[in-house]
Order: sequence, then structure tokens, then C-alpha cells
Amino acid sequence: MKITFFGLSITSSWGNGHATTFRALCNALHRRGHNILFFEHNAEWYQNNRDLPEPPFCDVRIFEEWKQVLPRVRAELRDSDVAVVGSYFPDGIAALETVLESNVPVKVFYDIDTPITVGNLRTSGKTDYLLPHHLPELDIYFSFTGGPMLKELEEFGVPLAVPLYCSVDPEKHSELPPNPDWKCDLSYMGTYAPDRQPKIEEYLCGPALRVPSARFVVAGPQYPETIAWPANVQRIMHLSPRWHAEFYCSSRMTLNVTRRDMVMAGHSPSVRLFEAAACAATIVSDNWPGLETFFAPGREILLPSSAEDVIRYLTGYDDQELRRIGRAACERVLASHTSNARAREFERAVEVAGRRALNPA
Repeated sequence: MKITFFGLSITSSWGNGHATTFRALCNALHRRGHNILFFEHNAEWYQNNRDLPEPPFCDVRIFEEWKQVLPRVRAELRDSDVAVVGSYFPDGIAALETVLESNVPVKVFYDIDTPITVGNLRTSGKTDYLLPHHLPELDIYFSFTGGPMLKELEEFGVPLAVPLYCSVDPEKHSELPPNPDWKCDLSYMGTYAPDRQPKIEEYLCGPALRVPSARFVVAGPQYPETIAWPANVQRIMHLSPRWHAEFYCSSRMTLNVTRRDMVMAGHSPSVRLFEAAACAATIVSDNWPGLETFFAPGREILLPSSAEDVIRYLTGYDDQELRRIGRAACERVLASHTSNARAREFERAVEVAGRRALNPA
């Protein structure tokens, strides 16, 4: 199949998780014999921070203005089998209008931000990248969030709402020897977000102050200079995806903190969660509805209810016990949450949508 994507970014992972998700999925689809084309708006932020300017698994078309690239888009859609518009694509509304007017057999929206999208549809009746009248015209609505939210999408008129969670590429994320530069007791990787910071303060900064002999690392951009990090917390401004595996493998434990909208919706695992698990890292995570469907609490993941629990993990769990938990999570991810698994789920949904188009009844 020829699959044409319109996404926030695939060339730059700076300050966004979309790139990692698109890379894993597109690479897996390419390995399975599909021809991948990706349209990306030339945003200044990503232009200056491209860590994969020419992905070997897809043809990237970077454009400046939608009106200028529109003739090329229409030409590419004429022989596309599937067209996918992603959430937060800067020209999302125009792209959806163009896709829905085309003769592409299967028209898809891929929402990497489903709770935010649905929240905006509830409160204001629109988003910057999707409008309500687009929903019934789609063939598939792929959602980063599963559970009850899929039913709510159908109530908005979506004909087929399917979870397509993030995934991990085992060729890029696996258990490796630790890197001495990042070796620590507890790490965290993620872009700054105001709604995540209180949990980072509780689960990482609090224990850092109370266990000064332990070492902590926080990697990610956009943190305000006003944050006073404890002396035993090392800061890394940005870590390229090529180093993520070494980063996780250098931590006795790694912290996962989820955005508030995702917590409220539940059933919204982050890509960092699967990446860390694939590296056999022992994950300490905030809790949310549906998490137990991805990892078994206590056996494959640690779920603290307070800073005291994190301190107990730091001081009371030996390395052997932590490795056992991390490797159990790794087995779970490699069985169910690889990029190849997601590519197969993508193909199955497209097949179902194609059958529905041929036989609507």
C-alpha cells in the first residue's frame, strides 16, 4: 500500500513525542512492504533541531505553506491507498478537507492527543486541527487512548474508533550496559509540562532531598530556570532518541509521569513507558485507570502513592529485585507493544475499513 501521512513532525523529536511515534510506526510499515510518504510543515522550532532529517524508511516532504504544497498533495493522494492526518498537524483542518474530498480508499485521523481533542470538542466544539463535521466522514479514527473514550468518539459520529497506542522498536530499545555518565538511582525523561511538575517534585525531588547519597537525573527541554533542583539531581537539556536506551539502562529505576488529561481519561500509555520497559528498566509510575491492562502492578511496574514509597524502593529494594521487575515488564512489551505489532493492528483496521466501504451494510 501507499500510505500518505500528514503529521506534526517525523524529522525532529525536540519537545514532542509525535516524532518517536511516527518513526516507529512508519518504519514498521515500511519493513512490511508499504510505501510511506510523510508531509511535514517546516516549523522553525523543528527546523533548527532535526535529529532525523532524512528517515530511510519514508519519503519526507517538508513544505512552507499549505497553499503552495496543495497541488503536490492532491497529486500524491490520487494513488494513495490510505491517507492519515495526525493531531496537532499545523494545517490539520485544511489537510482533512483535502483528504476527505479525495478518492483515497481509506481516510484516517490519528489522534496522539485524544483526551485533549475530545475535551476541546466537548467545550468549544472544535480544535485547531479537526472539526466535528470531519468525524463521520472518516473511515478510521486511530486513538492513543483506549477504554471508554472510544465509545465517546463513536457518539461524535466516528464510524470506527480503534486504539492504536504508541509502541517501541526493539532494534533501538533493548537492555544495554549502563553509561557511567548517566548512572543513577532514579531518572526521569520528559519535556517540561506544568501539570506534570508537581509529581516530579513529589516522586523525584522529594526523595532526592531526603536521600542525599542517591543520584538522580532529569532529561528534557523547556524547564523554567526558576526550578530549584536538589544538588544530587543532574539535568540534561535534551537527549536525542539515539541515546534513550542507554539512558534507561543506566538507571536503577526510572520515573514515568503522565499528563493530567491522559490521567483523567485513563488507558493512555506514553511512548516513554514502553521504551523504558523494552530496556528492562524498572519503572516507577503514577497510576491511572487502565494501567493494569498494560503492566501488572508490583510485578512489572511500581506504583507509589507517596514520596515515602519511592524512598522505600530506593533504600529497601536490592538490584536483583529491581532487575526482576524490569525484565518482567520487558517481556510484556516485547509480546504486545512493539512497532511491528502496531503495524499489524494498523493493517487489520485498514482491512476492516476497506470491507465496510465495499459493503456498508
